[in-house]
Amino acid sequence: MKKIYILMSGIMLLSLVSIGQSAADTAWKVGSNGSLSFAQSSFTNWSAGGDNTITFNGFFDLHANYEKGNKKWENLLNLAFGQTRVGEQDYRKSEDKIDLISFYGIKASEKWYYSANFNFKSQFATGYDYPDEIDSTRVKISNFLAPAYISAGLGMEYRPVDYFSIYLSPITARWIIVNDQELANSGAFGVEAAEYDTLGNITKLGKTLRFEFGAYVRIMFVKDIAKNVNLSTKLELFSDYLENPENVDVNWDTMINLSINSWLAASFGLQMVYDDNTPITDKDGNTGPRTQIKQLLGVGLTYSIGK
Repeated sequence: MKKIYILMSGIMLLSLVSIGQSAADTAWKVGSNGSLSFAQSSFTNWSAGGDNTITFNGFFDLHANYEKGNKKWENLLNLAFGQTRVGEQDYRKSEDKIDLISFYGIKASEKWYYSANFNFKSQFATGYDYPDEIDSTRVKISNFLAPAYISAGLGMEYRPVDYFSIYLSPITARWIIVNDQELANSGAFGVEAAEYDTLGNITKLGKTLRFEFGAYVRIMFVKDIAKNVNLSTKLELFSDYLENPENVDVNWDTMINLSINSWLAASFGLQMVYDDNTPITDKDGNTGPRTQIKQLLGVGLTYSIGK
């Protein structure tokens, strides 16, 4: 636990230091973007029927980039959170993301960099499965820092233009944290599950940490593809040398932002994930790794600060 708190403190300190230095060093470029969307529907004595709904989603991006001579240091923090309420149900998560990338490079040639990469991913709130669509039967399937993914590696980055890059790392260490003993006991997200005696009593707690070592590839594209339309997409691939290297983890995250005016914007998000350490149970009761898909469409308020 202490290591986790130290890590989170370090992440916040990194952002604050980066912003603070930007004021004194013109080699720093710091900026942020945020948006908040809200939707609501209400029915009273409506003959056609319908459920009252409330939905809100918030997004925040912060970047702090340093470049001087043949060296560069890029930091990108993506945060997102949203909830939806339908009828008399409790609020349920519609979006939840913490994603920090810190990347240091030394130029090797015009388009290549020797690179070191750090990445942290997690979420803010507890996530549930609702097998019967009733709040009282919900099953906890995730939590804050459960899971959390930390990766660090060395490699090369190919960047032919500012808006496109390919990072290749044949040596990347990854830690999967499940900071919830109940989930760890069940073996969630690939950690070693608890052991039980014949009476069902736990004789050995499940592990809350899993270590992987393998190859990592990240492809990024961020560009205004039309007037007031920005496309951001990131494809991540990871193969664990230590266990089933043929099973490649995939995380593909895409966001399209449309600026209607200085304070109103629309956004469309699509994320696809495949991880063979995360079994999914379908509606027929079959359990196994599956392609996970999350889609989001919203219109709301937006702001932009910095360069």
